[in-house]
Amino acid sequence: GYWDNEAATHDALTDDGWFHSGDIGVLDDEGFLSITGRKKEIIVTAAGKNVAPAILEDRTRSNPLVSQVMVVGDAKPFIAALVTLDADALAPWASARGLDDAPLSELATNDEVIAEVQKAVDYANKAVSKAEAIKTFRVLPQDLSIEGGELTPTLKVKRSVVASKYAGVIDEIYG
Repeated sequence: GYWDNEAATHDALTDDGWFHSGDIGVLDDEGFLSITGRKKEIIVTAAGKNVAPAILEDRTRSNPLVSQVMVVGDAKPFIAALVTLDADALAPWASARGLDDAPLSELATNDEVIAEVQKAVDYANKAVSKAEAIKTFRVLPQDLSIEGGELTPTLKVKRSVVASKYAGVIDEIYG
């Protein structure tokens, strides 16, 4: 339970004493539990499909050029993503392609960069069903940051802040 918070303890425990952590997981064939996401982060599309964004975000982020990913699509017809670029990894990549002096905001719209991010999205989509897959994405002109209020001190994306800040981009995706 929770220290000095009887209401939170009551909400977190079942009548038979089981603790609801809010985590979502799967048991493998050997009985090992893998945490795959958080219940409060589940996206429910307009068609009623429940999508756990963590697997899509983690797999997309595994590309060295990708810094942050936020999957969107709650009450929308399909899943999409907002993606930011890793400036440190992007610099040598861009230099090798003659794009040394291009600012991050310009690289965010570069066809070669978009193609590389598409590869990362394609890799992520292999882990989910077609209904859960990222249909489209937008590369944001700057990375998310703690200073900008988009990341927590432990570098987790503040979904509501990012959704508000980039509402225009999200509207354009679904417009």
